[in-house]
Amino acid sequence: MGTEIVAMLLAGGKGTRLEALTKKIAKPAVSYGGKYRIIDFPLSNCAHSGIDTVGVLTQYESVFLNTYIGNGEKWGLNGVRSLTATLPPRQTEQGASWYKGTADAIFQNLDFLDSMKPDYVLILSGDHIYKMNYRSMLQNHQNLNADLSIGVIEVPPTESSRFGMITMKDSSLIDKFEEKPTQTKAKLASMGIYIFNFKTLKQALLEDSLDEQSEHDFGKNIITKLLMNKKKLIAYTFKGYWRDVGTIQSLWEANMDLLNPAIANEIFDDHLKVFSENINSVPQYIGSNADVTQSRINQGAIVLGKVHKSIVFNDVLIQEGAIVSESVIMPGAIIEVGAVVKKAIIAPNTRVESKRLIDGSKSIVLVGG
Repeated sequence: MGTEIVAMLLAGGKGTRLEALTKKIAKPAVSYGGKYRIIDFPLSNCAHSGIDTVGVLTQYESVFLNTYIGNGEKWGLNGVRSLTATLPPRQTEQGASWYKGTADAIFQNLDFLDSMKPDYVLILSGDHIYKMNYRSMLQNHQNLNADLSIGVIEVPPTESSRFGMITMKDSSLIDKFEEKPTQTKAKLASMGIYIFNFKTLKQALLEDSLDEQSEHDFGKNIITKLLMNKKKLIAYTFKGYWRDVGTIQSLWEANMDLLNPAIANEIFDDHLKVFSENINSVPQYIGSNADVTQSRINQGAIVLGKVHKSIVFNDVLIQEGAIVSESVIMPGAIIEVGAVVKKAIIAPNTRVESKRLIDGSKSIVLVGG
């Protein structure tokens, strides 16, 4: 028997713009929000959407990420009828090859998809923060008899050069796709969320694999070719919170967003709850002389100094006389006596020495990693 829908999660990105944070781990494994890792979001979305077969395609610095994903237990994707499989590049009879692009990554795992016999394939990015029920998108895809549905979200004109931009003929039918244009009138950006009819996807990937000029990328090659071939491409508009955390600035902003009550309510509420690793740490401790305002402090953290408008992860130590403001303090970091940290990200297990001044007011600073 076949599976109605299989999710393929692209999680092999190097994430060079996150600098030292991705020196030893893949971008989807980067810490976020005081207790999560970025990949927790799409995997939790799959679990809530009843999509119980997920392939996670890893590549760059994949050891930690593969271990973290494990058998999918953290997200309830390890049941009798569930499967979470990590799919790194592998050697076959044709030889060994790294994934050359997003489309090539799926192409190299067509045998995995063939074994599942799905009607539909959901393709996701492992480095976006959002909560979404993919079943609603699938239902829309089926109702409109689409060949491909693309999740889209409205972005300001200043952001359009970062995304694939979409123009529609009517309320949902896609007329034009521009990959990271320098100028465009389009307002809707691709979220990197695709639902394909499997037959359409397989044919497109096989044809693309034979094209020596192709970059084997969904945005640049597959989607453009499907439009040329008059396939039915549908845009599914998403209205909730969504963040692409591709830079130090955007990662800092995404963490600071959680201090906005409206966004925090969306991320932290029990509707489509985000599952993550249980670190089994001791409760947080806020000292009698500590001063904590408008911040989120995770378990295991010890705060003896001043913390304002900040995200503090597990097992952090902020010593007496230290001042932390508008900053992200990642797991295991230590801020020593008298140190001042403002508008910065402190990488995991980093020690900020006594009386050191870190000020990212002009440009967000990453320390450590």
